[in-house]
Amino acid sequence: MRNDVLKLCKRHELADMIYMRADGQFTKRRVEVISVGVNTFIAYCYLRKEKRMFKIDRILSIQRVVYKESTAM
Repeated sequence: MRNDVLKLCKRHELADMIYMRADGQFTKRRVEVISVGVNTFIAYCYLRKEKRMFKIDRILSIQRVVYKESTAM
């Protein structure tokens, strides 16, 4: 999972993440990874609208956000 987070950070990509909070509840968050440590990473969380620290081992799923352009006019 750490490698996925590192790739997102290097490419400056947004990601949708399913994360387990400390109390065991699951949350879905859109994040932009800023920096990656050994066990944690700092990201801007669009749910909380601030920079937050996340533990890598609590990530259940993380996937980059893919934008598709509309061809309709």
